[in-house]
Amino acid sequence: MIEIRAFQQNDWNSVQTIYQQGIDTKDATFEKKAKVWTEWNRSSLEKCRLVAVASDKVVGWAALSPVSNRAVYAGVAEVSIYIATAHQGQGIGRKLLLALIEESEKAGIWTLQAGIFPENKVSIELHKKCGFRAVGLREKIGQMDGKWRDVLLLERRSKVAGK
Repeated sequence: MIEIRAFQQNDWNSVQTIYQQGIDTKDATFEKKAKVWTEWNRSSLEKCRLVAVASDKVVGWAALSPVSNRAVYAGVAEVSIYIATAHQGQGIGRKLLLALIEESEKAGIWTLQAGIFPENKVSIELHKKCGFRAVGLREKIGQMDGKWRDVLLLERRSKVAGK
């Protein structure tokens, strides 16, 4: 059974390990190394950090980051979601993303966005099943290992928050 709950600081080591597993696929992010606690803590919103737990072990996490420090964008956030390699394909990502959406709406966030490499088809499908839609392709937005990469931009507009 999977439990979705709020992130606690003592979850950090598991979250960091899962983050690095995603980085190592080279299809999750441009990052080369998982952030350290202070950097991750500073870059993500405190009110929308969740973990998925199975048998008392963190097997996935999701968090939101602000897209801008301008007040007009206070209700817009970027999604990060990572599932431990050994637990992928079990529906954990969907449960976690749906819970994150619910928490974001409680926090007054009206738009969620995600930037996903087009090669990461599983993540794209997950987001689409949870109400996200593709809004554009950012061509050759950054380089990874000397190769230009595109990023598909997806967003979800809340029907609850920001009305």
